[in-house]
Amino acid sequence: MGSGAGTPPSGRQPLAHARVLITRSPERSVSLLSALERAGAEALLLPLIDFERASDQHALDVACDALGAGAFDWLVVSSATTVHVLRDKAAERGLTLGGWVPASTRVAAIGPACRDLLEAEGLTVALTPRDSQSAAGLLAVWPEGSARVFLPQADIAAPRLADGLSAFGASVTAVPAYRTVDYPADEERRLSLETAATAPPSYRMVSPEAARAELAAGRLDAVVAASPSAVRRIHGKLSPLGSCRLVAIGRSTADQATALGLEVAAVAAEPTPEGLVAAVSEALKPQDGKAPP
Repeated sequence: MGSGAGTPPSGRQPLAHARVLITRSPERSVSLLSALERAGAEALLLPLIDFERASDQHALDVACDALGAGAFDWLVVSSATTVHVLRDKAAERGLTLGGWVPASTRVAAIGPACRDLLEAEGLTVALTPRDSQSAAGLLAVWPEGSARVFLPQADIAAPRLADGLSAFGASVTAVPAYRTVDYPADEERRLSLETAATAPPSYRMVSPEAARAELAAGRLDAVVAASPSAVRRIHGKLSPLGSCRLVAIGRSTADQATALGLEVAAVAAEPTPEGLVAAVSEALKPQDGKAPP
């Protein structure tokens, strides 16, 4: 591996001596950084994407008022960032998220991170994918029939989920809840993403120029892409990746990488810190009897 070639990882620390680049913002990386540190990896942080409040707050507020009034049968949450937006909208109304969403409105979450955050806010999650933690996975378990669905999502969200829900007979209100932008976001419009972690683990922040130098020297073993938008920025700012292995958080992220000509070494079975650490470990296993780079 990058700084420890020829030294096999220990059984207790499967990523000992591995150097892994994370492309999320610091507050969204704490859990993953901690998991990598426990696995023995040296983590480097290069934030590539950030989030701002949606440009059309009026449209979002109208839909949120309808949500609070019980106008929707379903609330569909497709990202952890959306949970933060909804929590803030509830707080603007002097309520908790759990106290704001009516009991008659069922909640669907696209993966465990969304589910855990929603449950921590006091909501009961009625539906999650069985297998693929993605739009396709949620559509695979979605009940057919007419239903009024509120789908707050990123401004750059693909139409697959909204179109798929409509194909099942749902009336879908899809509203941009936030904007995905290059890091760092404008301070006045930046969406605060609080974390429960009190102390981030040790890590080193690097610039794009420093990351490219590390890649060129073969000193990075893996880079983690946690969204399709992160993949696009990895491609634009860091490629070629050389011997560095690209690890994707899920199938949509992997598909975006493949479309851009980036080779995906592993895809996380679950979009969690533990799932990503397992995927990095898989990506760095020797191939065809050869030691990893």
